[in-house]
Amino acid sequence: MGSGRRPVDSGEHTGPGIVPAPVIVLTVVAAIAYATFLVGSVLNPDLDFFNGYVSELSAADQPFHYIYGAGDLVTGVLTILVALGALRRLTRRPLATAGWAFLGLFGFFAIGDAAFPLDCAPSLDTWCALRERSGHVSLSHELHAVTSSSVVVCWLAAIVLLSLAARRYRWWPALARWGWRLAVAQTVLAACTLTAMYMGQWLGVVQRVQICVLCLGLLVIAWALYADRRDAAKAARDAAAASEGARL
Repeated sequence: MGSGRRPVDSGEHTGPGIVPAPVIVLTVVAAIAYATFLVGSVLNPDLDFFNGYVSELSAADQPFHYIYGAGDLVTGVLTILVALGALRRLTRRPLATAGWAFLGLFGFFAIGDAAFPLDCAPSLDTWCALRERSGHVSLSHELHAVTSSSVVVCWLAAIVLLSLAARRYRWWPALARWGWRLAVAQTVLAACTLTAMYMGQWLGVVQRVQICVLCLGLLVIAWALYADRRDAAKAARDAAAASEGARL
C-alpha cells in the first residue's frame, strides 16, 4: 500500500496508471538533450550540413565534440530511468511492457554512442575516410556504427509497441494517434538514409530529420504520460467536489 504502485488489473480497458511527475520531466529533458545537433552549424560550421554525418559532430577530433557526446549520454541515462519508472509504476500488459523495455534499450545504445565516438570525421578528412574504408580505425569507431543503428531500431520497436498498446488497451490517446505516424516516418527516413549513403549525398539532412523524429517520439511519450496524470488529477478533484456536494 505504501509503495504507490498501481495493481495490475486483468480487465482489457483498465487504465495504465500514472507515473510521478519527475518521470515526465525526464522524458522531455531526454528529448531536448538528444537535439544538441541543432547547434552544430554554429559550433562546428566546417561540417557539411547537407552531407556530413551527424555522428561526426561527436568525433574525437572535432571541436566541442564533448557537447554532443554529453547529449547522447544524458538522453541515454534519462531514457533508461523513464523506462524503469514506467515499468515500475504502470500496469503490466505485454505490448506496453515490451515497449518500455525497448525504450530502455534505446537509452542503453544512446549511451553506447557517447561511449564509442568516431575517431575522426570522414566527410571532412580524406585521410580519415581512407582509414575507415581500409578498416584502420579504432574499435570505438567501428562500434559507433553498431550503436547508432541499434538506437534507431530500438526506438522504432518502442514506438510501435507503445502505439499498439495504446490502441489495443485504449490507453494514451496521443500515442494511439501519433505513434504509428512517427514509426512510418522513421521507417521511410531509415530507407532514405541507406539511399543517401549509397549515393553519397544528402545524408546529413536525412539524418537530422531522422533525429528530429526520434525527439518528437520522446515528446509524444511525455505528453501521453502527462495527459494520464492530468486526467487522474481532474477525476480526483471532481470526486472530491461530488463528495463535498453530497455532504452538503
